[in-house]
Amino acid sequence: MIDSPETWPGQPYPLGATYDGAGTNFSLVSEIADRVELCLFEADGTERRIEIEEVDAYCWHVYVPAVGPGQRYGYRVHGPWDPAAGHRCNPNKLLLDPYARAVDGEVDWDQACFGYDFGDATSRNDDDSAPHVPKGVVHNPYFDWGHDRAPAKPLHETIIYEAHVKGFTANHPDIPEALRGTYAGLAHPAAIDHLVSLGVTAVELMPVHQFVHDHHLLDRGLRNYWGYNTIGFFAPHNGYAASSDGDQVQEFKTMVRSLHEAGLEVILDVVYNHTAEGNHLGPVLSFKGIDNHLYYRLVPDDPFHYYDTTGTGNSLNARHPRSLQLIMDSLRYWVTEMHVDGFRFDLASTLARQFHEVDRLSAFFDLIQQDPVVSQVKLIAEPWDLGDGGYQVGNFPPVWSEWNGKYRDTVRDFWRGEPATVPEFASRLTGSSDLYESDSRHPVASINFVTAHDGFTLADLVSYERKHNIANGEGNRDGESHNRSWNCGIEGPSDDQKVIELRGRQQRNLLATLMLSQGVPMLLAGDEIGRSQAGNNNAYCQDNEVSWLNWDKPDTELLAFTRDLIALRRKHPVLRRRRWFQGRPIRGTADIGWFGPDGTEMDDNDWDSGFAQAIAFVLNGDAIRGRDSRGHRVVDDSFLVMFNGSDEDIKWTVPEPVHGPWQIVFDTARPSGGVALKPKTKLSVRARSVVVYLSENDTAR
Repeated sequence: MIDSPETWPGQPYPLGATYDGAGTNFSLVSEIADRVELCLFEADGTERRIEIEEVDAYCWHVYVPAVGPGQRYGYRVHGPWDPAAGHRCNPNKLLLDPYARAVDGEVDWDQACFGYDFGDATSRNDDDSAPHVPKGVVHNPYFDWGHDRAPAKPLHETIIYEAHVKGFTANHPDIPEALRGTYAGLAHPAAIDHLVSLGVTAVELMPVHQFVHDHHLLDRGLRNYWGYNTIGFFAPHNGYAASSDGDQVQEFKTMVRSLHEAGLEVILDVVYNHTAEGNHLGPVLSFKGIDNHLYYRLVPDDPFHYYDTTGTGNSLNARHPRSLQLIMDSLRYWVTEMHVDGFRFDLASTLARQFHEVDRLSAFFDLIQQDPVVSQVKLIAEPWDLGDGGYQVGNFPPVWSEWNGKYRDTVRDFWRGEPATVPEFASRLTGSSDLYESDSRHPVASINFVTAHDGFTLADLVSYERKHNIANGEGNRDGESHNRSWNCGIEGPSDDQKVIELRGRQQRNLLATLMLSQGVPMLLAGDEIGRSQAGNNNAYCQDNEVSWLNWDKPDTELLAFTRDLIALRRKHPVLRRRRWFQGRPIRGTADIGWFGPDGTEMDDNDWDSGFAQAIAFVLNGDAIRGRDSRGHRVVDDSFLVMFNGSDEDIKWTVPEPVHGPWQIVFDTARPSGGVALKPKTKLSVRARSVVVYLSENDTAR
């Protein structure tokens, strides 16, 4: 470090720290600041302060020729301190650059991290926070992407695998110990081989933006495992870096390049709805001290407090142009510089609250729609938040897909034996046209899932009816209490062979339903090998064996079944149509027919029957004639699929085959095999099972 580094005026854009090969340009937005100091840190913690003198359009900027990659830095912002008016500037608090591309260190939760003295939220604390908070790191943007090319898998051909960088690799015996739990570990051939052999096409990573471990969790010996506590929207989380030099940016890019080489897309779970600074009792780490009004929504008549629709203490001010710019700049950065293929937006309804209500015409949606980069990648909304009117399943604009919470609930209800579920179950199987068709969207608008990170795993869904979250230290009050689960007769682990067999069958039923449904299936990591969290349905703080995948004791039969299911879906376009079913003859051919156990097509009385718990459909492979996304003519085999959600065996009269004789594909209640079925044969369909037959179409060969 030069004692008195030379400085030049620099440029207001781009924001953040930008290394150009000779020096670094620094730019920070603050509308409220009176003065801004750039703070440069040496390895021993020595701090050098540079007064930033240039301001354009509220961008405080300076160019420092002597600064290059690896330099740790932060800001001190001088401005008004008036919490009652919503102003929280305090130059004694070192502030992380909102645009930092890399971050070094963690929050140690010293008193100095807070703007007030404990016990008096209206007081002012002037302790220097620099030794206790993370710093930004100037990074080298140059990387050899080689021949990297986005897989660009069409949505109707996509199968998503929701995974955690650490949890997926932390216990993997074939990954070197030094790489477990890291980006490099996920890029290891052993990890990629599992994903490729499973057949998924995209990995949806739980939050990898730089996040903070909550103080109250650390006090209980826990950590924020899930990572929904972002403090840096441009930086890959440093805790997942294996690199000895801490260059998490290069390691993340290497991971993406490796996954792309294997044909796998990378989707990021992003948390733009709030930050780790919490409410008025939270720390001052970045946004609060830079410009509180700009970055956060404050209570209109009481700006001392934060307007919160996320349940985390604050909500990002998505109606301010600079906050919106932060979100859009971050999204573009991850696409253009980090080569990711899409995003899943946590609590996306919060971002659409232009004022109070969720608004399809909000500025956030407009910017996404108009952006030539972001609008072209996969965009998935978690279509709810915790505010009034926040549940918005089916109401996002046409460019979006959505986590279909109604799909999850309906499928769970059907298989746990709830009455009057057949009509809605049929709708969910066929893509949920009742939710998405009216605004020109297609079945791919529905991201179908039965389990996700939040809630029971698949194995626990069929083993527990109550949450068991005592290990979280919150008196079992946290987590969802209405899980729509069924324990198959005994709560928790059992050595009863009938219960064990039924649980295995139920897992196969749920997986089969997922892969036979129109839309985009999402599989939770570990469900394919029978992962359990011992009934914990809110393991957000369990950075341990509770949440990590157990590779030593996989359910190999379930894994093989899941692989076969995915292969079946990928082979047959009739199982992943691009357009809606019509349910009536088009050019003389019907695309789908619904049948009851008597083998005749269902009528209104059948649909209105509140006690029916079984349904079948025939998919006509001739009825998808046309061209796929690559221009190839599409014709497929036909399928007969029977769902028996009741607790009794059913004698099912087999309908006429579409082409050749019906041939068994699988039966979740019996090993694969069997002979061709003749029409009008009475087939015994076991209680709580799925049976699938195929009728070969010679023209599809």
